[in-house]
Amino acid sequence: MTSTTGPLDLVPLVDPATYESGPPFELLGELRRTAPVVRVEEPALHGQPAGPGFWLVLRHADVEQVLRDPATFSSWLGATQVRDAADLEWVRRMMLNMDPPDHSRLRRLLSRSFTPRAVAALTASIEATAVRLVDRLTAGAAAGSCDFAKDVAADLPLLTLADVLGVPAEDRWLLFDWSNRVIGWQDPDYAVSAAFDGTGGTAMAREALAVRPRPDAAGRMPDPRTRAGMPDLYRYAGLLAEEKRRAPGGDVMSVLLAQMDDTGGRVSDAEFENMFWLFAVAGNETLRNGLPGGLLALLQHPDQLAAVRADPSLLPGAVDEMLRWWTPVMVFRRTATTDVRLGGADIAAGDKVVVSFTSANRDEAVFADPDRFDVRRAPNPHLSFGHGPHFCLGAQLARVQMRALFGELLRRTSDLQPDGPPALLRSNFQRGVKRLPIRWTAA
Repeated sequence: MTSTTGPLDLVPLVDPATYESGPPFELLGELRRTAPVVRVEEPALHGQPAGPGFWLVLRHADVEQVLRDPATFSSWLGATQVRDAADLEWVRRMMLNMDPPDHSRLRRLLSRSFTPRAVAALTASIEATAVRLVDRLTAGAAAGSCDFAKDVAADLPLLTLADVLGVPAEDRWLLFDWSNRVIGWQDPDYAVSAAFDGTGGTAMAREALAVRPRPDAAGRMPDPRTRAGMPDLYRYAGLLAEEKRRAPGGDVMSVLLAQMDDTGGRVSDAEFENMFWLFAVAGNETLRNGLPGGLLALLQHPDQLAAVRADPSLLPGAVDEMLRWWTPVMVFRRTATTDVRLGGADIAAGDKVVVSFTSANRDEAVFADPDRFDVRRAPNPHLSFGHGPHFCLGAQLARVQMRALFGELLRRTSDLQPDGPPALLRSNFQRGVKRLPIRWTAA
């Protein structure tokens, strides 16, 4: 594939180090205009072996087509991570990596568990937590500084997930370490995350920590995208399931374990453990990066920050624009089940097909002036929560958390400013924020 200036170097698309300074938007834009479905090679990088390559899908309409057609573009066949799974049989047991009808069965059970009563209770809890977090941030002072990513943004999704999963709040930083290890496995700062030492945690947490893997002599951890790489998570999930069956509560996981499917069957231990993995990692990480990413958008566009501060009714639209502009999950994989033509490319059965949410969310055919951050943008059909059968079940709760935290933060401060450059995650999958130093002035 060539452009007017010669062949384009596509290695930055797959090199996780690229994303420490942000996605390659110019390259994505050039490809969107000239080769909207392009073949990308997977060279050996940073100790990872070379891969077979994949088709990268860049336009909004083509991304939607792939995601709504699991019969042609399968989640199960090769799973959903760009790199081929080391333990494909295991990852296929996760709902994220299933196709209908297996995916449909588990999704129905999970959807029924998010009852209106449960969602209302979670919403009230989220709003109260947002108030407590901003209370803790300001602590009665007239001004101050903090690392928004770690000190504020990390805790809200952890506390919300603890409510959803029925995890005792004192164990929530286990979720932080697990998501660091899985999502940040390409980043040396996160791959060996062990911030939680069990102090103040439950007996379940101590049992889990007893089997937490440790770095080898070279400082490497076992691959967290395998079951063998996360024994502490699975030990905890098994103990939690036992506790929920013995003494169910009102949390989503207790309701899920009590549900019956259309054939009278219940969620098995293995299904519960894999759902726990999915919630603990995916349910935490997207919002944990969406929150600081959203604040970065506001800080870099002070006119938009001023507009939302002056008119809080703009906040719901601003949240969706944050999600479009930042796009926490950048790519997802499918595998072609048959030969198919897409975006001018001839894709063969068995080929990897990777959709770029980052590119689709800046498609000029859908979003006017897509590189502009506009809190009044409407309509805003961003794809940050996916599309089709796998549309994110937690989308509503994610929006509630963002509205609650930003609403409280803007209400309680009169000024927000950067206090140094952010540090971004080394990952070609998650657009992560490791550190976001800010300073604030109280209202």
